[in-house]
Formats: sequence, C-alpha cells, structure tokens
Amino acid sequence: MSIDEVIRLLQEIKDLGDSGKETVSKAKSTVKKAKKVAKKVKRAPSAYNKYMKKKMAQLKKKHPRKKHAAIFKQAAKSWKRSPERKRSLK
Repeated sequence: MSIDEVIRLLQEIKDLGDSGKETVSKAKSTVKKAKKVAKKVKRAPSAYNKYMKKKMAQLKKKHPRKKHAAIFKQAAKSWKRSPERKRSLK
C-alpha cells in the first residue's frame, strides 16, 4: 500500500466521525512506518553488481539476439576469472 493510499484512507476515516478514532490512530502509525521505509537509503552496489552490469551491457551489444539467461550465465562465469573478483575478496 502506498503512502497516497494510506492518506486517502485516513481522510475517509476522518469523514466517518468519532467512530473511527482507533482506526485513525492505527492508520497514522502505519503512515509513519511507511514514510520511514520510503526514506531508507539504498546500499551501494557491490563489486559483483557493478561488474555484471558492465559485462551484461557488453555482451548484449555483442550478441543482441541471444537470450538474457544465456548472457547472464556467460557473464557470471567470466566473473570467476575477473580481476575485480580477486580485489573484492581481499
């Protein structure tokens, strides 16, 4: 459920009057939790993620008709031999 949906629901509950006070307080806490989750900072991509993104782009350009799964498998195999992997293991 998105924040906009929660806010819309809160407004509808407020329109109901006093009978929805408990529901309003629960909904408010849900909105606060949703905002915290929305503000979370993404982690930086790992060496593997960076390598795969770069390698997948190269392979897709070189083999445009090849299936994604086959290209991914090829890129993953090349990761084992790459110097970036050796640096990330230290």
